[in-house]
Amino acid sequence: MKFKLKLVKALLFAAGLGTRLKEQTLSKPKALIDLAGKPLLRHAIEHLKQFGISDITVNVFHFAEQVISYLEENNSFGINIQISDERDQLLDTGGGLKKASVFLNGTEPILIYNVDVISNLDLNLLLKYHQEQKSLATLVVRARETSRYLMFDSALQMTGWKNFSNGETRISRDESFAESQPFAFSGIHLIQPELLDLITEEGKFPIMDLYLRLAKSNSIKAFIDQSDLWMDLGKPEQLMAAEEIFRK
Repeated sequence: MKFKLKLVKALLFAAGLGTRLKEQTLSKPKALIDLAGKPLLRHAIEHLKQFGISDITVNVFHFAEQVISYLEENNSFGINIQISDERDQLLDTGGGLKKASVFLNGTEPILIYNVDVISNLDLNLLLKYHQEQKSLATLVVRARETSRYLMFDSALQMTGWKNFSNGETRISRDESFAESQPFAFSGIHLIQPELLDLITEEGKFPIMDLYLRLAKSNSIKAFIDQSDLWMDLGKPEQLMAAEEIFRK
Protein backbone atom coordinates (compact mmCIF):
# COMPACT_ATOMS: atom_id res chain seq x y z
CA MET A 1 0.00 0.00 0.00
CA LYS A 2 1.35 3.43 -0.93
CA PHE A 3 1.78 6.20 1.59
CA LYS A 4 -0.21 9.26 0.70
CA LEU A 5 1.27 12.56 -0.31
CA LYS A 6 0.62 15.48 1.99
CA LEU A 7 -1.19 18.57 0.72
CA VAL A 8 -0.41 18.30 -2.98
CA LYS A 9 -2.52 19.75 -5.76
CA ALA A 10 -2.11 18.67 -9.37
CA LEU A 11 -2.39 20.22 -12.82
CA LEU A 12 -3.05 17.83 -15.69
CA PHE A 13 -2.00 19.17 -19.08
CA ALA A 14 -4.73 17.89 -21.42
CA ALA A 15 -5.24 20.77 -23.86
CA GLY A 16 -2.89 19.67 -26.65
CA LEU A 17 -4.03 19.02 -30.22
CA GLY A 18 -2.48 15.56 -30.37
CA THR A 19 -1.43 16.10 -33.99
CA ARG A 20 1.06 13.21 -33.93
CA LEU A 21 -1.83 10.80 -33.30
CA LYS A 22 -3.40 11.79 -36.64
CA GLU A 23 -6.75 10.07 -37.24
CA GLN A 24 -7.33 9.29 -33.57
CA THR A 25 -7.62 12.96 -32.62
CA LEU A 26 -9.77 14.09 -35.54
CA SER A 27 -12.94 13.54 -33.52
CA LYS A 28 -11.77 13.40 -29.91
CA PRO A 29 -9.12 14.96 -27.68
CA LYS A 30 -5.92 13.11 -26.91
CA ALA A 31 -7.01 12.89 -23.28
CA LEU A 32 -9.90 10.58 -24.25
CA ILE A 33 -7.95 8.17 -26.44
CA ASP A 34 -8.30 4.67 -25.02
CA LEU A 35 -5.45 2.65 -23.59
CA ALA A 36 -6.33 -0.83 -22.35
CA GLY A 37 -10.02 0.04 -22.22
CA LYS A 38 -9.70 3.36 -20.38
CA PRO A 39 -9.05 6.92 -21.61
CA LEU A 40 -5.62 8.39 -20.91
CA LEU A 41 -7.30 10.99 -18.72
CA ARG A 42 -8.70 8.30 -16.45
CA HIS A 43 -5.33 6.53 -16.24
CA ALA A 44 -3.72 9.80 -15.12
CA ILE A 45 -6.43 10.68 -12.58
CA GLU A 46 -6.39 7.20 -11.06
CA HIS A 47 -2.60 7.28 -10.81
CA LEU A 48 -2.73 10.58 -8.93
CA LYS A 49 -5.63 9.48 -6.72
CA GLN A 50 -3.76 6.43 -5.47
CA PHE A 51 -1.24 8.79 -3.90
CA GLY A 52 -3.98 10.72 -2.13
CA ILE A 53 -4.19 13.67 -4.52
CA SER A 54 -7.77 14.91 -4.46
CA ASP A 55 -7.52 18.40 -5.99
CA ILE A 56 -6.81 18.33 -9.73
CA THR A 57 -7.04 21.07 -12.36
CA VAL A 58 -7.37 19.92 -15.98
CA ASN A 59 -6.65 22.34 -18.80
CA VAL A 60 -8.69 21.91 -21.99
CA PHE A 61 -8.79 23.20 -25.57
CA HIS A 62 -9.14 20.54 -28.31
CA PHE A 63 -12.69 19.07 -28.08
CA ALA A 64 -12.86 20.63 -24.62
CA GLU A 65 -16.57 19.90 -24.27
CA GLN A 66 -15.88 16.15 -24.54
CA VAL A 67 -13.41 16.28 -21.66
CA ILE A 68 -15.81 18.32 -19.54
CA SER A 69 -18.70 15.95 -20.28
CA TYR A 70 -16.57 12.89 -19.52
CA LEU A 71 -15.63 14.26 -16.11
CA GLU A 72 -19.23 15.20 -15.35
CA GLU A 73 -20.49 11.76 -16.39
CA ASN A 74 -18.00 10.17 -14.00
CA ASN A 75 -18.74 12.57 -11.14
CA SER A 76 -15.14 13.82 -11.29
CA PHE A 77 -14.07 10.41 -10.00
CA GLY A 78 -15.06 11.43 -6.48
CA ILE A 79 -12.52 14.23 -6.12
CA ASN A 80 -12.34 17.97 -6.73
CA ILE A 81 -11.61 18.55 -10.43
CA GLN A 82 -11.57 22.04 -11.91
CA ILE A 83 -11.36 23.05 -15.56
CA SER A 84 -8.91 25.64 -16.86
CA ASP A 85 -10.58 26.49 -20.17
CA GLU A 86 -8.25 27.57 -22.99
CA ARG A 87 -10.81 27.52 -25.80
CA ASP A 88 -10.23 31.25 -26.37
CA GLN A 89 -6.51 30.63 -26.94
CA LEU A 90 -4.29 27.55 -26.69
CA LEU A 91 -1.53 28.74 -24.35
CA ASP A 92 1.14 26.00 -24.45
CA THR A 93 2.44 24.62 -21.15
CA GLY A 94 3.78 27.84 -19.64
CA GLY A 95 0.77 29.92 -20.53
CA GLY A 96 -1.41 27.02 -19.43
CA LEU A 97 0.19 27.01 -15.99
CA LYS A 98 -0.24 30.77 -15.68
CA LYS A 99 -3.95 30.62 -16.60
CA ALA A 100 -4.56 27.67 -14.26
CA SER A 101 -2.81 29.41 -11.36
CA VAL A 102 -6.13 30.80 -10.11
CA PHE A 103 -6.96 27.21 -9.07
CA LEU A 104 -3.50 26.40 -7.73
CA ASN A 105 -2.84 29.07 -5.13
CA GLY A 106 -2.10 27.82 -1.65
CA THR A 107 0.82 26.67 0.45
CA GLU A 108 1.27 23.12 -0.80
CA PRO A 109 3.49 21.88 -3.67
CA ILE A 110 1.81 21.49 -7.06
CA LEU A 111 2.32 18.39 -9.18
CA ILE A 112 2.24 18.97 -12.95
CA TYR A 113 1.58 15.95 -15.14
CA ASN A 114 1.15 15.39 -18.88
CA VAL A 115 -2.00 13.42 -19.68
CA ASP A 116 -0.21 11.38 -22.36
CA VAL A 117 2.41 10.05 -19.93
CA ILE A 118 2.11 6.59 -18.40
CA SER A 119 4.38 6.01 -15.42
CA ASN A 120 4.63 3.96 -12.26
CA LEU A 121 6.90 6.48 -10.55
CA ASP A 122 6.39 6.56 -6.79
CA LEU A 123 5.34 10.17 -6.33
CA ASN A 124 6.21 9.99 -2.63
CA LEU A 125 9.89 9.70 -3.58
CA LEU A 126 9.56 12.74 -5.81
CA LEU A 127 7.93 14.81 -3.06
CA LYS A 128 10.50 13.71 -0.47
CA TYR A 129 13.37 14.68 -2.78
CA HIS A 130 11.72 18.00 -3.69
CA GLN A 131 11.33 18.93 -0.04
CA GLU A 132 14.84 17.81 0.92
CA GLN A 133 16.36 19.85 -1.91
CA LYS A 134 14.22 22.89 -1.06
CA SER A 135 13.62 23.27 -4.78
CA LEU A 136 11.47 25.89 -6.40
CA ALA A 137 10.79 23.28 -9.07
CA THR A 138 11.81 19.64 -9.46
CA LEU A 139 11.73 18.16 -12.96
CA VAL A 140 11.49 14.40 -13.42
CA VAL A 141 14.06 13.24 -15.97
CA ARG A 142 15.33 9.97 -17.37
CA ALA A 143 18.53 8.81 -19.01
CA ARG A 144 16.96 8.03 -22.38
CA GLU A 145 17.68 8.83 -25.98
CA THR A 146 16.15 11.93 -27.52
CA SER A 147 17.43 14.95 -29.45
CA ARG A 148 16.67 17.74 -27.01
CA TYR A 149 18.00 17.53 -23.48
CA LEU A 150 17.85 19.48 -20.25
CA MET A 151 21.29 20.05 -18.79
CA PHE A 152 22.12 19.66 -15.09
CA ASP A 153 25.32 20.09 -13.09
CA SER A 154 26.77 17.64 -10.56
CA ALA A 155 24.30 18.88 -7.91
CA LEU A 156 21.45 18.29 -10.41
CA GLN A 157 20.79 22.02 -10.72
CA MET A 158 19.47 23.02 -14.14
CA THR A 159 22.10 24.84 -16.20
CA GLY A 160 20.41 24.98 -19.60
CA TRP A 161 19.04 23.13 -22.61
CA LYS A 162 20.68 21.61 -25.68
CA ASN A 163 19.50 20.21 -28.99
CA PHE A 164 22.14 17.62 -29.83
CA SER A 165 20.90 17.22 -33.39
CA ASN A 166 21.69 20.80 -34.43
CA GLY A 167 23.84 22.13 -31.59
CA GLU A 168 21.38 24.80 -30.47
CA THR A 169 21.82 25.70 -26.80
CA ARG A 170 20.15 27.87 -24.20
CA ILE A 171 22.28 28.51 -21.16
CA SER A 172 21.05 29.41 -17.69
CA ARG A 173 24.36 29.04 -15.82
CA ASP A 174 27.51 29.76 -17.85
CA GLU A 175 29.91 28.64 -15.14
CA SER A 176 28.73 25.02 -15.09
CA PHE A 177 26.97 24.40 -18.41
CA ALA A 178 29.98 22.89 -20.21
CA GLU A 179 30.42 20.14 -17.60
CA SER A 180 26.70 19.41 -17.24
CA GLN A 181 24.95 16.11 -17.90
CA PRO A 182 22.07 15.74 -20.36
CA PHE A 183 18.77 14.21 -19.27
CA ALA A 184 15.43 13.82 -21.04
CA PHE A 185 12.38 15.44 -19.47
CA SER A 186 9.55 13.08 -18.51
CA GLY A 187 6.54 15.42 -18.47
CA ILE A 188 6.24 15.25 -14.67
CA HIS A 189 7.27 18.13 -12.39
CA LEU A 190 6.67 19.46 -8.90
CA ILE A 191 6.68 23.17 -8.11
CA GLN A 192 6.34 25.40 -5.10
CA PRO A 193 3.30 27.71 -5.22
CA GLU A 194 5.53 30.79 -4.93
CA LEU A 195 6.80 30.01 -8.44
CA LEU A 196 3.41 31.17 -9.75
CA ASP A 197 4.17 34.73 -8.62
CA LEU A 198 7.44 34.68 -10.60
CA ILE A 199 5.79 34.15 -13.99
CA THR A 200 6.32 37.34 -15.95
CA GLU A 201 5.87 35.80 -19.40
CA GLU A 202 2.62 36.61 -21.20
CA GLY A 203 0.30 34.76 -23.56
CA LYS A 204 1.41 31.51 -25.17
CA PHE A 205 4.81 30.16 -24.12
CA PRO A 206 6.42 26.81 -23.18
CA ILE A 207 7.07 26.12 -19.52
CA MET A 208 10.73 25.37 -20.28
CA ASP A 209 11.22 29.05 -21.12
CA LEU A 210 10.10 29.82 -17.59
CA TYR A 211 12.32 27.18 -15.98
CA LEU A 212 15.39 28.23 -17.99
CA ARG A 213 14.91 31.83 -16.89
CA LEU A 214 14.31 30.97 -13.24
CA ALA A 215 17.23 28.52 -13.14
CA LYS A 216 19.66 31.44 -13.40
CA SER A 217 19.05 32.35 -9.77
CA ASN A 218 16.70 29.72 -8.32
CA SER A 219 16.85 26.06 -7.38
CA ILE A 220 15.47 24.15 -10.38
CA LYS A 221 16.51 20.55 -9.77
CA ALA A 222 16.39 17.21 -11.58
CA PHE A 223 14.90 14.07 -10.07
CA ILE A 224 16.35 11.09 -11.94
CA ASP A 225 13.55 8.57 -12.43
CA GLN A 226 14.71 4.96 -12.59
CA SER A 227 11.29 3.34 -12.31
CA ASP A 228 10.57 0.48 -14.70
CA LEU A 229 7.65 2.07 -16.53
CA TRP A 230 7.56 5.41 -18.30
CA MET A 231 6.07 6.04 -21.72
CA ASP A 232 5.16 9.09 -23.77
CA LEU A 233 2.04 8.16 -25.75
CA GLY A 234 2.10 10.97 -28.28
CA LYS A 235 2.53 8.72 -31.34
CA PRO A 236 0.48 5.77 -32.68
CA GLU A 237 3.39 3.34 -32.35
CA GLN A 238 3.87 4.36 -28.72
CA LEU A 239 0.21 3.68 -27.98
CA MET A 240 0.51 0.25 -29.61
CA ALA A 241 3.58 -0.55 -27.50
CA ALA A 242 1.72 0.52 -24.34
CA GLU A 243 -1.26 -1.67 -25.26
CA GLU A 244 1.09 -4.63 -25.52
CA ILE A 245 2.55 -3.90 -22.08
CA PHE A 246 -0.92 -3.63 -20.51
CA ARG A 247 -2.04 -6.89 -22.14
CA LYS A 248 0.88 -8.68 -20.52
